Amino acid sequence: MHIANERETQKLGEKIGRAAVPGMVVALIGDLGTGKTTLTKSIAKGLGVTETVTSPTFNIVREYKSGRIPLYHFDVYRIADPEEMYELGYEEYFYGDGVCVVEWADIIEELLPEDAVVISIDRGASEEEREYTIEGPCTF
Repeated sequence: MHIANERETQKLGEKIGRAAVPGMVVALIGDLGTGKTTLTKSIAKGLGVTETVTSPTFNIVREYKSGRIPLYHFDVYRIADPEEMYELGYEEYFYGDGVCVVEWADIIEELLPEDAVVISIDRGASEEEREYTIEGPCTF
C-alpha cells in the first residue's frame, strides 16, 4: 500500500483504530523514522483515546484506557532478549481485553500471536512517502 504523506498515515491509523477489537495485536516493523509512532498515535485517535500518546521507549509499555477499549502501546526496541517480555507479563496484554500496538515487533516476532496484524513500513521514493505491507486478518 502506497502512503504519500503523514496525513495518509494518520487516516490509515484512525481507520485501524475504529475497526479494532479487543485482543487485536498490531505489530509494526520499520526503520527509525518511518512513522511507527505516528501510526500508533493515529490508531489511538481512532480508538477515542484522549490522553497524549508518547513513545514508551524507556517504559516498554504504556497503557491508555480513555478510549472505547484499552490501548497498550509497546516499544520493544530496547529488549535484548524476547524472554524479557515474560517479566512484563506480555501475555496478559496480548491475549487480554485491549488492543496492543507493538513498535519494533520484529525483535519479538516469535512471541506474536498467529493472528497479529503485521505492518511493515518502508521508505518511499520521497522523504514523506512510505510503502506499507500489511499481513494478517485485516478488518479495516
